[in-house]
Amino acid sequence: MRGNRSRDTKPEVALRHALFARGLRYRVAARPVKTIRRTADIVFPGAHVAVFVDGCFWHGCPEHYVPSKSNIGYWQLKIEANRARDRDTDKRLIEAGWMVIRVWEHEDVQAAVSLIESVVRAGCGPTSLEVSPRH
Repeated sequence: MRGNRSRDTKPEVALRHALFARGLRYRVAARPVKTIRRTADIVFPGAHVAVFVDGCFWHGCPEHYVPSKSNIGYWQLKIEANRARDRDTDKRLIEAGWMVIRVWEHEDVQAAVSLIESVVRAGCGPTSLEVSPRH
């Protein structure tokens, strides 16, 4: 698992480049709320928007997740724990007044950028959004 990047993945970098090209400025791999031990991939502090780019395997994408064929019990628990942590993170940040946006790694970058840009520029209140809804 050490070979897996926790930041600067290809989907994250592509999303950041597209956001930057639209004139948006952000922080990378930062805690939106210092007292909540959670790190977002992209943070817009002024707008209170936290963006997470979720990998299909690690977060159990309903479209692309393929369960491991070895050590099945371990991986099933690991993915379920990741999903539970994602829900807990969303809840904590929303309660702290943040907008949470989750983007799957396979989603269209321009669609994600359009959603993020509209939310950041509009300054929406605390809630959770996804480019495509999770099942």
